[in-house]
Amino acid sequence: MDSFDNLSGSEKAEAAELQRMIAVEQQKAQFQAQVHSFTDICWDKCVDSPGSKLDYRTEQCLVSCVERFIDTTLTITNRFTQMVQKGAH
Repeated sequence: MDSFDNLSGSEKAEAAELQRMIAVEQQKAQFQAQVHSFTDICWDKCVDSPGSKLDYRTEQCLVSCVERFIDTTLTITNRFTQMVQKGAH
């Protein structure tokens, strides 16, 4: 039995929109958590002693670190998607 069975058409549309908005907010929260994780890990790896400005070496280390995390995340996500698609067929 669907929990939306007793709702009118407009109420069902509102409930569906609310679910969509919640999913979007969950995706935003997940993205922010990922960025926070990148920041923590890359900061610890690349920044020896914080100053008023980042030197070139530190800046390049941070850029490379984040790019590696993004590449790795995309690779894992794509691989997982392929596995799911193969399992669905």
